[in-house]
Amino acid sequence: MPLIQSEPDALARIYATSLFDLAKGAGGPQACEGTLGELEDILEMARANAQFGEFLSSMILWSKERTGSLERILKGRVSDLTYHFFQVLNEKGRLSHLPSIVAAFEQMVQHAYGRVEVDVYTAAPIDQSESAAIRARLQAMLGKEPVIHSYTDPAMIGGIRLQIGDQLIDGSVQTQLRRLRENIASTGGAEIRSKAAGLMESN
Repeated sequence: MPLIQSEPDALARIYATSLFDLAKGAGGPQACEGTLGELEDILEMARANAQFGEFLSSMILWSKERTGSLERILKGRVSDLTYHFFQVLNEKGRLSHLPSIVAAFEQMVQHAYGRVEVDVYTAAPIDQSESAAIRARLQAMLGKEPVIHSYTDPAMIGGIRLQIGDQLIDGSVQTQLRRLRENIASTGGAEIRSKAAGLMESN
């Protein structure tokens, strides 16, 4: 079965805490950020490649059968810390918990170093300068370092939509037009009647 995304549970937090402590001790914030990047890359690869995802999540394969494959796939391509962590997960039969472990580790990095994940939706792809400008404004607004994830939404006419955790900041053209229509519907009729009454009185 494929890897299943789930909220961090107690088990995921135990493994994530161990990894965080090791990464912090090995190189502080930079090592933690680098380890998180490697975990996210591997998880993304597992989601994009069904065969690799099945390899990680399979309950049929014995851990010894996976050991050599993990070495061929990861060793020399990721840090020694990340490589050995995967071997530990394999040995303990916890590779299928990877999504929740990564989610727990990401939360720890964000909490410790002031990172905040921001999903940015625009009608057309944004370039590096636009992304940098958005990041600078968000950092000033949030007081934390934003990690930008850019997405293109063809349904948008223009503007920008931001998702920061549970908070949605919608500055899209569609939303502005909808608010304008609602404003006209709620106040426009009364305003028109008022102006008409004023004209009649003046006549």
